[in-house]
Amino acid sequence: MKKPHIVDRDVIPQSILLDEVLSTYRQQLGLDYDAYRNHCMRVFNFCMAFAGDQADGEDKIAIAALFHDLGIWSDSTFDYIVPSQLLARRYLEKSGQTEWIDEIEAMIGEHHKITRYRKNESWLVEAFRKADWIDLSGGLLRFRLPDDFVTDVLEAFPNAGFHKKLVMLSSERLKTHPFSPLPMMKL
Repeated sequence: MKKPHIVDRDVIPQSILLDEVLSTYRQQLGLDYDAYRNHCMRVFNFCMAFAGDQADGEDKIAIAALFHDLGIWSDSTFDYIVPSQLLARRYLEKSGQTEWIDEIEAMIGEHHKITRYRKNESWLVEAFRKADWIDLSGGLLRFRLPDDFVTDVLEAFPNAGFHKKLVMLSSERLKTHPFSPLPMMKL
């Protein structure tokens, strides 16, 4: 396994691209804006640590992080993978980055995969999957990222109720779809 690339621990990066585009969804996110933004920034940082200096990696990661769960709010659904992918696709088409569509759709579509992503190992899908699992687990899963780095990122971008919102959405989904409570999960 490739050793994660850790950025300077004194400077936890923020993505300007992520912030600029996410701000256009402020109204849809409503009171969850800060919680979602911080989740995106945590996933962005963890994924950047795994990706290292991959060409176009920073922008691809920012775009995937921005859109990966956004369908929850844009389409008012907990079955949000396809709506999130469609939002990313529209953004990439509008910004002239259509060559990234397949990779970013895979990053979004596989980010809750339980097992390793192996289909195209040159893509950032596996790095993104691990990054989201680190955040979803509150840092319990670390995939060999240094403890202090994970802690620094978690502290730099507070949860702000993100996980509480997911628990609430999960319990609501369970009431209406008892045989499909977590539709985004994959083996």
